[in-house]
This record gives sequence, C-alpha cells and structure tokens, in this order.
Amino acid sequence: MRVLCTLTLSVFSVICSSLKVKASNPPNIIIMLMDDMGWGDLGVFGQPSKETPNLDAMAAQGMLLPNFYTANPLCSPFCVQFDIQNVNLFTAYTPQEIVGGISKDEILLPQLLKKRGYISKIVGKWHLGHRPQYLPLRNGFDQWFGAPNCHFGPYNSSVRPNIPVYNNTEMVGRYYEEFKINKKTGESNLTQIYLQEAFDFILEQHASQQPFFLYWAPDATHAPVYASKSFLGQSQRGRYGDAVMELDDSIGRILSLLRSLHIENDTFVFFTSDNGAAVMSGPNESGSNGPFLCGKETTFEGGMREPAIVWWPGHIKEGSVSYELASVMDLYPTSLALAGISPPDDRTLDGLDLTPVLLKPSHTLQIRPIFFYRGNELMAVRLGQYKAHYWTWSNSWEEFKAGINFCPGQEVPGVTTHNQTEHTMQPLIFHLGRDPGEKFPLSVLSNEYQDALGRISSVVEQHQKSLVPAAPQLNMCDLAVMNWAPEGCEKLGKCLKAPKSEPWKCDWPH
Repeated sequence: MRVLCTLTLSVFSVICSSLKVKASNPPNIIIMLMDDMGWGDLGVFGQPSKETPNLDAMAAQGMLLPNFYTANPLCSPFCVQFDIQNVNLFTAYTPQEIVGGISKDEILLPQLLKKRGYISKIVGKWHLGHRPQYLPLRNGFDQWFGAPNCHFGPYNSSVRPNIPVYNNTEMVGRYYEEFKINKKTGESNLTQIYLQEAFDFILEQHASQQPFFLYWAPDATHAPVYASKSFLGQSQRGRYGDAVMELDDSIGRILSLLRSLHIENDTFVFFTSDNGAAVMSGPNESGSNGPFLCGKETTFEGGMREPAIVWWPGHIKEGSVSYELASVMDLYPTSLALAGISPPDDRTLDGLDLTPVLLKPSHTLQIRPIFFYRGNELMAVRLGQYKAHYWTWSNSWEEFKAGINFCPGQEVPGVTTHNQTEHTMQPLIFHLGRDPGEKFPLSVLSNEYQDALGRISSVVEQHQKSLVPAAPQLNMCDLAVMNWAPEGCEKLGKCLKAPKSEPWKCDWPH
C-alpha cells in the first residue's frame, strides 16, 4: 500500500512481548518535526556557536541518532516511498494549486492510537492537502492549530490568497494578516503561539489522565525565517540562528513542563527535521548541513540526513548514541510498538520498530538499505557505510544560471551535476565513513568498489522487482482550489472569490 513518511510510516518488524506488557500504561508520544533545519544546526553535532543548549541537553539525557534520514528531500510528510506491493508516484511539494492530498487509503498514526485511548493533536504545518477532505480532523487527529501550507507570502489576494491558520476545523485568520510575519524585520510571534498550543494540550490531557500524541511541527526555519521580538538579533548566525534559538528554547520549555508534571518518564519524545537545510536560500535564510554535501531538494547527504534525538527518561540510557541507519519511516512502527498496537495487517510496511535499539543501545537491527528517491526515480542507495548514486542532479542549468544554487560553495565535478546524469551502468560509490561529503568516489577498478557494488546491486534488484505503480496523488493543479474560502471565513469576513476551474497537469521542476 502507499506509505506516508511522517505520520503513516511503516513496519517490517514485530512488537516484542516485553513491550506489550509495558504498554498496559502506554506512554504519551511527542514527535517534533522541524522545517528545513539542518544536521549541522545543533551544537551537539558541532555547530560552533553552541546556540542550542536545550537540544544539546536533550541529547545528553537521551539518545543521539547520527545516521537518521528523511524519506524525501522536500518539506512535506508526503514522500516517494515504497513497499513490496506498489509505488506511489507523487512528488512532495504541495502548493496551494494542488488538487489532491493524502489518499483515503492511508491509515495514519492517530487513527490507530485511538484504539488505546490516545487523544491526538497537530500543532503547526500539515502539508498533506488543504482541501477539506484532506485536513487533519478528517484523518484521525482530534485537534489542530496551524496551517495546511507553509508561510509563503504575503500574496495579493486577487491573484493568490494568503495561507489560512486553523483552529480545528475553521480558519481563524491568515498568515501576514491576523497572524503577522514582518518580512523586513523577521518578527513574528508564531512560534510562541505554537508553543502555547502545545502547553495547553499537554496540560489538558494530563488533567484528564488521557494518553496523548502531540505532533509539533513549527515552520520558523523555513524561508522566510522568523522569530519573536525577544529572540531577534540574539544569534551569532543572523535571523536564521534567531529562529533556531527560539525553537530550541521552546523545546526546552516543553521538556521542562513534562518534568514539572512528573510525566517525563511517561512521555516518549522524538526530535528531527523534515529535510536538510535549504542552502539555496542563502546564508541569512538557511542553516547548516555540517560536513554533508548540498541540501534540501537533493538526494546528497545534506538533503536527507537529519538531526535526530530521542528522549524518554527512565527508559533510554542517558548520553547514548546509536549509529544504526534509521528513517523517519520508522516513527510509525516505533510509536505503535510503544502503544502496544499491532500494525495494519492488510499491507506491507517499510519502517522498522526502533524500540529494541532505543531501549538497549548495544542491540543492532538487521542490515537495512536506505533508498534515496527524487520524484519517482531511484537516485541512490545506502547500505552500511557505502552509498551508490545511480543518478546525480543538483538543480537545472536554467535555475543555476539564474542564481539558484542547491550546492553553494560545494560543487563537485561529475557529482553535483546540473542535468539529470545517469550512472546506472557504473554507479558512483562513496564510503561515507571516510568521505561524508561525497567528494571522492571510489575507483571502479578497486576491489572495494566491486565488493560494494555487488552487495548494493543485489539489494536494488530485489527492491525494483517488488515495485508496482500506484495512482499519483499530486499530479493535477487548479487555481480554483487554492485557499480562497476555507471553512470559517464567513465569520471573519475573509472569504475570497475563486477563479473559474481550469485544471492542468502539474509541472515539477525539481
């Protein structure tokens, strides 16, 4: 079945019996998904300014996952991800003119958590389709405060409406209007609003003694980056650093609240990002991918390797590090295992239950590949320390000549290509332990290359034989479906007239 990266991720493994016993009192679950925050933005990963003290402390009190990947290098929970039955050929960027959204065939995590009495809330960006049938409360969530799209804008309402902000099923305003973002100064109070929504939800569920699932997805580090007044100008890294500092402070306050309520031992918290830093946005609007090549929208390490921290006092060993290859797809089966819920048995799922590794750092999972897709093309595969590129591409010559560079200062001849370059007959293979920046491909004449190629080729052949095409979800566009008149607009006097419906097949440049 089709698989959704952030919230409907998948599983091959089985829930162990010891976890089922513990799940008699299932833990609260908090997933924190940042937007365009890079691997190298955290002090614990070597950021020199050390402006993430709370995230660094979170890692010291929990587990760091240095080999953690997203499933697609673009900012949406949608991904091109596969199982042995089919492949969903949709892209990951969902602008307002997209007609489609999350498939009705998907089973989202909050839908399954209801079986154990969980109350679920999303705070922040949804990005799985903005038409009514695709919104969170139609897909298992009990509460929502946030927006269906990112905070692009401001827009001229006669051409393109500003993005609505919802409280549950009704809009309560729009970005740049009721919810201000000053593009000149970078000031916005949105992160503080999202923090308060998280606080209110945690306090409410604690008072009612209900297990809860909180998906906290602020978008302050997505260009145009923003921060509240008290954080602006505080970072050594400019406006982007200000946004990171505010998010770090917010995360620290959420963890402190859990402690003050004495539920830290009963709450599993996972922090990560949706894709690598958007280095094409320039130094004032993007972060750092550390030693890794390129960034967002590419399948080089900078585009898909993410910061990841797991925090669960009393269960996860403090200061532990797991070098297991892991993926955002693993959050779905891991969360189900924590809740004592069996995964759906009508589909084959991709993710692995990470609880054996998280609860016992010395434990190792099966050797598993990480597949790097861009659109519906298998671009690269990582197996162990080796990564083979079957196609390379940064961005087009047209964009590059116009000043848009997905790999600024990091161009590697023959690797960061500006056309879609095929290497399927002789893949570029890198040893990521020795060469995390993917700058020095192994010699095709070496025994090391031949050995790595043989093992990776076997994995790719098996993977490709198992794929069956599925229906695209995001292939049609129509200006008439944009956020002209969301539910609740009448009460605010914020309804806009939609243009005539004239659908067309979407064009995806990346």
